[in-house]
This record gives sequence, structure tokens and C-alpha cells, in this order.
Amino acid sequence: MAPRDLVVSIPDPALGRAFGEAPEGVEVIPWDMSGPAPRAEIDIVVPPYMSAPSLLAALDGVATRLVQSQSIGYDGVAAALPPGHVFANAVTVHETSTAELAVALMLAAQRGLPDFVRAASRGSWAPARYASLADRTVLLLGYGGVGRAIDERLQGFEATVLRAASRAREEDGVQVHGMDEIDALLPQADIVVVGVPLNERTVRLVDDRFLSLMPEGALLVNMARGPVADTDAILDHARRGRLRFALDVTDPEPLPDGHPLFGLPNVLITPHVGGASSAMTPRMARLLRRQVERMQRGAEPENVVLRT
Repeated sequence: MAPRDLVVSIPDPALGRAFGEAPEGVEVIPWDMSGPAPRAEIDIVVPPYMSAPSLLAALDGVATRLVQSQSIGYDGVAAALPPGHVFANAVTVHETSTAELAVALMLAAQRGLPDFVRAASRGSWAPARYASLADRTVLLLGYGGVGRAIDERLQGFEATVLRAASRAREEDGVQVHGMDEIDALLPQADIVVVGVPLNERTVRLVDDRFLSLMPEGALLVNMARGPVADTDAILDHARRGRLRFALDVTDPEPLPDGHPLFGLPNVLITPHVGGASSAMTPRMARLLRRQVERMQRGAEPENVVLRT
């Protein structure tokens, strides 16, 4: 059977170049969704990376077979996606980069790199001894693709890793605790890495009670979504010097200029760049090619998370 003809819209030239020459029977067209759709029927639509869910309103009246997101998270999409569409997230695209940044933030915070950089910017030589990542206990909250990727990278650092997810299970020979055990797990952790999806169960999961269960001087790394944490609670514990924080996501986001979190020496902030590395675009192009191939042979797409 001959492959089905498909029309695929791509939002930016970089992804188009990574996608390369279109397979036989596939037409690639540009559309960044900032204006009207160039066709009434587009088989696969790829929205711009990190676009607001409201941009999906541009799909109203457009016949699609798949809306292929470039993000793993899809909070807010169900309310914004017009009826009649199938939505897939970008599992396999961001795990590598996000895990790299999570480990980088842990190492930077543990080994005092921000303090050394600040001292160097003042022209000062300021040796000091900081805590290692080795011999620490790291609690991973969320054990999907990103959590597993972080776990794999921690194996060489001689840390003890605890894992928790929505349900308890044994996976690949390791114990994954349920989130109902979190009160017992938090006091054991020198470092807590938050990587849960944002939903009604995880909004403000990291609140004052959560933070109060963490040991004095512990580090919280948020790689999830800003609203998973209560910013006022983070600010309180950081100002008191009770805990340290490394945040790739914040609430609000972007964090306004001059926000008090920026000025605290025990808070390290990166501007939601967990997936934004050279590893992203090639992986996104490979996922898109797999989706095209599956659709051409009549198979179900990967990673479908919503149907409206």
C-alpha cells in the first residue's frame, strides 16, 4: 500500500532544517500560528515551542489529524484546544536536556558555584568548603521520563536516590514510593528534585508544610512547573536561610524584574530552560518523522494525551 499523502506545518526554520527533506508524499508548510491557517486541512500541526495554550485557538475551523506539541507538559491545553483535535506531547524530546540541567543545578548549588562566581565578579579569591553531591540523599518527586533520566545521571555521583511518583511500584529493579509516603520521605532528603506534572493534585504541592518537613539546609530543585510550588512559602524559607533553592520554573513566569527571589544568595534561578539546548531540535525532528511515518501507514501516533 502506498504511503498516504500528508501536509505538515512547522513553526520555525530551525525545526524545518532538522526535519530535512520531506519523505515521499509529505508536504511541509510553514505556519507559526500567529495568523490564519494557510490550509483548511493540515494533517500534523506543530505549534511553536513554549507557546501559550491560547495560541491553539488558531486551530478553530482547521481540520487536523494530530497536533504535535514541542513540550512535555500540557497544562492548560484541554481548556484551550478547540473540539475535534488529537494532541500529543513531546516525550523523548526534553528528557536529556532537562536531566542535564537538573544535575547541573544540584552540583552548582552543592559546590557553591554561584558564590565563587559572585566573588570572581568582585575580583576576589574566596575559597570555601561546600557540601558534596556524593553521600547525599536525593529524593526524586515524579518518576516519568525526566525523573528516570535524572536518576540515570545520578548513578555516577555516589548519592543515595529515593524515588516517588503518583503510585508505588517497582520499576526496572528499583523501588518507587507513592506520593502518600511523602511526609516520611522529605525528612530523609538532602536534595529534593520536583519533576511532577502540573495538575489539580500537584498545584501548590510544595507549600509551607512540605518545605517545613525538609531538613535544615536542604536544597529544593524545581524542574516541573512554577505553580507546583507556593512562591511565598519558598521566599519565606529562603529569606530565613532555612533552605536552599534552585528553580528552573517560577510562579509567576517570567519572574518580574526586581523580584525578591533574585536577590537571595541561597536561590539559584534559571529562566525555564530545562529543555532548551542543542539536544532539543534534533530529537523533536526525529519524533516528528516517526509521527509522519506512523500516520502514513495508518498507525496510531505516539504520545497522545488529549482528544477533544
